[in-house]
Amino acid sequence: MRVNAAILSALCSSAALLGQVRADDDDDAAGSTSISVTESSTSSALEKPTFTPSSFKAPFFEQFTDDWDSRWAPSHAKKEDSKATEEWAYVGEWAVEEPTVLKGIEGDKGLVVKNPAAHHAISAKFDKPVDNKGKTLVVQYEVKLQNGLECGGAYMKLLKDNKALHAEEFSNASPYVIMFGPDKCGATNKVHFIFKHKNPKTGEYEEKHLKSAPMARIVKTTSLYTLIVNPDQTFTIKVDGEELKTGSLLEDFTPSVNPEKEIDDPKDTKPDDWVDEARIPDPEAVKPEDWDEDAPYEIVDEEATKPDDWLEDEPSMIPDPEAEKPEDWDDEEDGDWIPPSVTNPKCEEVSGCGKWEPPMKKNPEYKGKWSPEYIDNPAYKGVWKPRKIANPDYFEDKTPANFEPMGAIGFEIWTMQNDILFDNIYIGHSVDDAEKLKAETYDIKHKIETAEEEASQPKPAETPKSPMDLKFMEDPVHYIREKLDLFITIAKGDPVQAIKFMPEVAGAIGTVAAITIATFVILLTRSGASTPPQVKKAAENVKKSAVDTKDQVVDAATSGSEKVQAEVNKRTTRSSGPAE
Repeated sequence: MRVNAAILSALCSSAALLGQVRADDDDDAAGSTSISVTESSTSSALEKPTFTPSSFKAPFFEQFTDDWDSRWAPSHAKKEDSKATEEWAYVGEWAVEEPTVLKGIEGDKGLVVKNPAAHHAISAKFDKPVDNKGKTLVVQYEVKLQNGLECGGAYMKLLKDNKALHAEEFSNASPYVIMFGPDKCGATNKVHFIFKHKNPKTGEYEEKHLKSAPMARIVKTTSLYTLIVNPDQTFTIKVDGEELKTGSLLEDFTPSVNPEKEIDDPKDTKPDDWVDEARIPDPEAVKPEDWDEDAPYEIVDEEATKPDDWLEDEPSMIPDPEAEKPEDWDDEEDGDWIPPSVTNPKCEEVSGCGKWEPPMKKNPEYKGKWSPEYIDNPAYKGVWKPRKIANPDYFEDKTPANFEPMGAIGFEIWTMQNDILFDNIYIGHSVDDAEKLKAETYDIKHKIETAEEEASQPKPAETPKSPMDLKFMEDPVHYIREKLDLFITIAKGDPVQAIKFMPEVAGAIGTVAAITIATFVILLTRSGASTPPQVKKAAENVKKSAVDTKDQVVDAATSGSEKVQAEVNKRTTRSSGPAE
């Protein structure tokens, strides 16, 4: 009972601090409720839907469902490269699996590159050739760079319809019609759009590369690449639904689709009397009589004088006084040993040492070798150019967008990063269907992936709070430390005002002191058979002191806050004026 009474008395004086903590928490009740609602809303936004195959119809549409391997086959061919000294094989492995980084839809699988620093090749034949003559061609697919992309490609190829095409023989040499998609290595970062064009005269194929290709987006969230080629020979490239490039097949590719109508005549030669020097030396110019070509560029400065501190008797170099003859030096075999030379330290403190000679200066009479001035050549005929003749190889293809029929799709890439994922491949003729597919797939997963990525980012450091704004439940240790630090700071200037402004801290300090004394008294009481009268009296005094302290603290809390608030402002603001 004695122990309980002592502790109870001490705890009573901490009621103010506990009440302050409870009041702080109660004040934030509404705010906490609001935060909970917001967090609940965020969690709801991050709920991932389950994959359901889309019902779109298109010449080719791939979502990599369970029967994907009935359509796709990896290549086992050798990579053809006439410049390579060794033979490369497509040893890279492929898999169909869900993303391991920032997954947006449960059960949504894609075609994944599994090996870094390897050649990969895989293809799928179309049920029937895709012929876009007179139609819009739409190519759209998703790319997810789960490990980023430092050096490698993630582009696709639409292969030329060919009865001899076999998936196991697909390689870089397989004829393609269109190559489209991202490619990055070092400073090179672009979205390729290359198409092969057949020369109607020679029958040869030539690659046409897009000028000023847009940049690929190197992110770990899903990216959507869209190519639209219209019957009017225009094209559009979109990334994540954003239009990045538009142009014409006839104007924005190199080499140009159509050759020049006229070319330089290869048989034409420049006439022997053709003058193509625009300016010539003036033939009437005469060297002036006073022009001295032999005058030197520099002459001795006759006006120079020797500096007063110049030491003519001191050599500029002296034997190194610290050098020692090597122990293995043999005078008979090696000759007389001579120490190496070092700069004379006396010369470093003056203008110079040794024999003084006047310096050289630029010769004011120097003019150099004379040459006549140049004048416009009166016989100049201009820059010679061969005459133009009709280009025997000229042709005009006004409809390069009528690509040759395409019979398959393939990914033939080399990359330093693995886990590149491809999904939702659409090859067809409907821009509307491609947009609807984007809304059903990309838009949903991208929103979730972006939210998840943002949630996983390190939170920015919060702005330090004023000690008066801290909440006990947010960080109890920090709360107590800051409150105590502010109390001590105020008490150094005015202890009474510190108690009035922060009674809960004063009460807590009294509580700790009371508990310490009470514990000491109890230990003494238990150590003897009976309690000495002086000990009992001390315990009674402690109880009375604790109660009195509590009452004084509560009474003091009713005034003084205005004066001490200036101290708080000093601790929580960068700029402060003189205390009022």
